[in-house]
Amino acid sequence: MRSITFFGLLFFSIVLNAQKFDGLAKTPPMGWNSWNKFACNVDEKMIREMADAMVSSGMKEVGYEYIVIDDCWQVSRDENGNIVPDPIRFSSGMKALADYIHSKGLKFGLYSCAGSKTCEGRPGGRGHEYQDAKMYASWGIDYLKYDFCNTDAQKAEGAYKTMRDALYAAKRPIVFSICEWGSTEPWTWAKNVGHLWRTTSDIMNCWDCKVNWGGIGWTLIMDKNEPLGKYAGPGGWNDPDMLQVGNGVLTDVESRSHFTMWSMMAAPLILGNDIRSMTPAIKEILTNKEIIALNQDTLGKQGYRWWTLDGNIELWLKPLANNEIALCFFNRSEVVKTIDFDWNRYFSHLNGKTYGVTDKTNIRDLWLKKNIGSTKNNLKATIQPHDVLTIRLGK
Repeated sequence: MRSITFFGLLFFSIVLNAQKFDGLAKTPPMGWNSWNKFACNVDEKMIREMADAMVSSGMKEVGYEYIVIDDCWQVSRDENGNIVPDPIRFSSGMKALADYIHSKGLKFGLYSCAGSKTCEGRPGGRGHEYQDAKMYASWGIDYLKYDFCNTDAQKAEGAYKTMRDALYAAKRPIVFSICEWGSTEPWTWAKNVGHLWRTTSDIMNCWDCKVNWGGIGWTLIMDKNEPLGKYAGPGGWNDPDMLQVGNGVLTDVESRSHFTMWSMMAAPLILGNDIRSMTPAIKEILTNKEIIALNQDTLGKQGYRWWTLDGNIELWLKPLANNEIALCFFNRSEVVKTIDFDWNRYFSHLNGKTYGVTDKTNIRDLWLKKNIGSTKNNLKATIQPHDVLTIRLGK
C-alpha cells in the first residue's frame, strides 16, 4: 500500500507541475518541413540531403534551423507499443538521422497526431503520449508537429495538454507545434500549452484559391490570421501554416509578397519547397536578411493591416524593437498602382511617443536593400500587381 501511495503521489506531482518548456521559440521558428512538396514520399536519404542543402545554400546562416519530417515516417507499433519508423525508408533509424542533422548544426523535428491514426492513416499518439514522448527524447528530437485527425470525441485542449505534459516529463526541451487548424480557437488557450498553434486550414499552393475540403490560398490564409496579433508573442506564435514559396505555382513576385507577409505577421518561417534545387530568385527571396529581421525582431509583435486604399492597396504596420517600425504597401489588385504617401498626414499615429517617427526619419527599402530617403518628403512609388513595397523606418 505504501509503494502504491508513493508512486501515485509521484504521478500526481508530475502532472501538477507539468508545463511547456520555457525559453524556446522566443522568436518565430525557422526551418523546413517535408509535407508541401513531398507529402508521403519521404526517406532518410532525402532528409539528409535537405540538411546538407540547408547549410550549403546559406540558409542556416540566415537563421533556418529545423528539419522536420511530416506524416508517413511511421508504419506501426511493436509488441511493446513503441512507435516504429519505416524500416525501409529509414533503415538507419531516427536516432542516427537526428545525430546527422545535429552534426550539421541544425535541429530535428517529427510529426505525429493526437488521434488514433495520423491524417494519412499511420499510427497516431492517442493513448501512447508518454511512451512516444520518451522515445522522441531518446532519439534527440527538437520539434514536434502534432496534428488532430481521427480524434473521434477527443477535446483538442485536453489532448494537447496531455502531450505537453508528456513532453515535459520526458525532460528534453522540444518545441511543440499545435496543428488543429484553428478549429477550437487555440490562440485563446494554447499560450501555456505549445510554442505555436495553427490558426487556419491548410495552405494551398496558390494566390487565393479554395478547395472543397477547406484548403485555401495564402492571401486568404493571411486574412484569417491577421486579426489574432494580440495572442502572439515570444514563446507562443500564431501559425498560418507553412510557406509555399518555391513550389512552382506562385510567380516570383507573389512569392516575394507571400514571404514578406509571413515575416510581417511574425509567423513561423517553415519552408515547404525543395531547397536542393531552388532558382536564384527563390533563394534570394528566402535568404533576404532584412525581411527575415522583421520576422525575428525581438519585440515579437505581429504586424497588422492599418488601412486599405480603394480596396486594393493595403498598408500593414509592424512595431519593432528599439522604437522602430516596418510598413508594407501590398498591391492585391491585378493592375499597377501608384502611391503618394504624405507622412505629415500620419504623424499623429506615427509620432515620437509611439514609434519615434519624425520628419527626418530614414526610410529603408528592404527588397532593394538601400535607403530611399526620409519622411521629410512624400513617399512616391509604383507597385506592380501582387507585389509589395516594404520599408523600415529608423535611424
